Amino acid sequence: MLFDEEMMLLAAEEARTAAQMGEVPVGAVIIDVNGNVIAKGHNVRETECSPTGHAEIKAIEAAARALGSRRLSDCTLYVTLEPCPMCAGAIINSGLKRLVYGAFDEKGGACSSVINLFECGFAHKPLVRSRVLEKECAVLMTDFFEKLRTKE
Repeated sequence: MLFDEEMMLLAAEEARTAAQMGEVPVGAVIIDVNGNVIAKGHNVRETECSPTGHAEIKAIEAAARALGSRRLSDCTLYVTLEPCPMCAGAIINSGLKRLVYGAFDEKGGACSSVINLFECGFAHKPLVRSRVLEKECAVLMTDFFEKLRTKE
C-alpha cells in the first residue's frame, strides 16, 4: 500500500470516530515534512454546536499548535471528503503544501466539484491529489446517511 493510502486510512479512522458521535463522518490527518502525523481531526459540528467544527479546521488548528506556527507550508492534509469553501480557505491561509482527499462532495466541494478555489488567483495554491481510496471514503458517507434515514 502506498503512503497516501495509509494516511487516508488514518483519516478514515477519524471519520468513523465522528460517525460514532453522531457526526457526519469526515476525518482528517496532517503530516509534517518527515511523514510524521502531527494532527488529527474529525467533524464536531453537532457536538460542539459549531459551524466551523469541520475535520479539516480541527486538524489545521491542532497542527498549527503542534508546530507553533500558523504556517503549515511543509505539511500535507489528508481528508476523507473534498473540502468545502471554508476549509479550502483555511488550507490557503495556512499555506499547506499538499491536499489529499478521498471522495468528491458534489454539493459542497470547493476543490473541483462545485468550484475550485485553488484556481481563483489566491496567493497560495496547494498541490492536490483526489480520489485516494475514493470508494472507501464515499461508503463512510453513504452508510452514515442510510442509517440516519432508517432511524427516521
